Amino acid sequence: MTSEERKHRIEVYLQRFEFASLDELSRHVGTSVSTVRRDVTALEAVGNLRRTHGGVRLVAPKSDEFAFNVRDTHQIFEKEAIGKACAALIGANQSVILDAGTTIYHVARNLEEKGLQIVTNSLPVANLFASGNKVEVILAGGVIYPRLGVLVGPMTVESFSNLRASVAIMSAGGITLEGITNSHALLIDIQRAILKVAQKIIFCLDHTKFGRQSVSPLCELDRVNTVVTDSQAPQELVAGLRSRGVEVIVAPETKP
Repeated sequence: MTSEERKHRIEVYLQRFEFASLDELSRHVGTSVSTVRRDVTALEAVGNLRRTHGGVRLVAPKSDEFAFNVRDTHQIFEKEAIGKACAALIGANQSVILDAGTTIYHVARNLEEKGLQIVTNSLPVANLFASGNKVEVILAGGVIYPRLGVLVGPMTVESFSNLRASVAIMSAGGITLEGITNSHALLIDIQRAILKVAQKIIFCLDHTKFGRQSVSPLCELDRVNTVVTDSQAPQELVAGLRSRGVEVIVAPETKP
């Protein structure tokens, strides 16, 4: 593969995921990290990419698909129903990890009265509690990724790896009987770190995530304690998850 071909593949990859580590790009194009570093330096020189701590980001993404404010308009009523149902599972004074999904933001909106200690890499979640005094918020370190509303990178992974929590409330790109997957490579390492440090794992997934497989495997079902979903989730898959020992809670239907 020539240098120009590698550079093109790097740009195409970043158009899809917006951010990647040098190791990730190295695996994608099948060459050494040092070679990728030279390619990235050349692309940065012409203004296409920007190096950040722990990786590379695209300067001008062509799509708003992953932007927080865009994603939060999808399945808004289902997300709010799921948020309320999930929040009801959380006891007072627990330590809770909230990841950066938009559905998790709707969980957070229903947690303020529980006196929790919340750990998150979500800027919208942190801002939600910033002016109050009922919730203690620990914000994970890392590089701010404004469009996603999230902190990312090796520092974020390390922040979560050094913590312990009663429960983690997470989102993902898809769920099948084979397990949980996610589409954004940027978040996979962070979520894997979260899975290792929480005693209980809850996934909040609206019906559009059921039966869907995203790019990267996140975890198998035996690591999942509870899935909270909405009333449109396919009954056959809900039954299949329950038969595998996963608690599935279907949030009551809400209307606009």
